[in-house]
Amino acid sequence: MTYSHAIAAARLARLLLFVTIGIALSASVAVAQTFTPRDESPEEFPAGAGRDETFYTCTACHGFKLVAAQGMNRRQWDDSINWMMEKHRMPPLEAKERDAVLNYLEAAFPPRAPAGGGGFQNPFMKR
Repeated sequence: MTYSHAIAAARLARLLLFVTIGIALSASVAVAQTFTPRDESPEEFPAGAGRDETFYTCTACHGFKLVAAQGMNRRQWDDSINWMMEKHRMPPLEAKERDAVLNYLEAAFPPRAPAGGGGFQNPFMKR
């Protein structure tokens, strides 16, 4: 193989690599969109002041059923918001909006004690 053929082969290999990566990324985005629960609506969850704001704030990143399954007190909800801002770059909420979200979460999804007692502990929060 001549030098020019080797360069052409290397360029072709690089092009095929980029095409393969592009196809893989496109497929992963399509799969992620398939499994993202975008068919949820605020009306499926407990009525209350701040429900719509909370729903749309949370569903920018994940399904709301994940939120509804948590059941935490206000401090834990607040800690979760701080954690998402620090670890997942959630955009900060303005004080009034944050208060509305926390009020709704506290009222709609309060803490629950599991059958074994001891209260709920979020596995993602530091103890």
